[in-house]
Amino acid sequence: MSKIKETSTHYENKKNLGSECTEIYAANLIGGQWTLAICCHLANGKLRFGELRKRIPNITERMLTLQLRKMEQNKLVKRTVYAQVPPRVEYELTESALQLNPILKQLEEWGKKHRKTMD
Repeated sequence: MSKIKETSTHYENKKNLGSECTEIYAANLIGGQWTLAICCHLANGKLRFGELRKRIPNITERMLTLQLRKMEQNKLVKRTVYAQVPPRVEYELTESALQLNPILKQLEEWGKKHRKTMD
């Protein structure tokens, strides 16, 4: 996963659009290829890394790690480390991200309807 150069026009456009329009700001937070998939799986409760990996079989371990870190940085995911051997780490949606649940349901319904129009 590469970062956008802060000196690029693309970075400036993305930053400016996000600051001008809250819908675009929100879409930028959850618009990553895997972010919504991770949110959907965590919407039902805490999961360990391995459980997430099994539920999203096409994602690589590296990409899952990067996405979870980014989501944690954006305060969408809470990471809890338990001091035990072997170490146990659980991921869960933050209170803010849990507010996405009704939106995810609406996206699901819209997707079903739109898929029918495409068939």
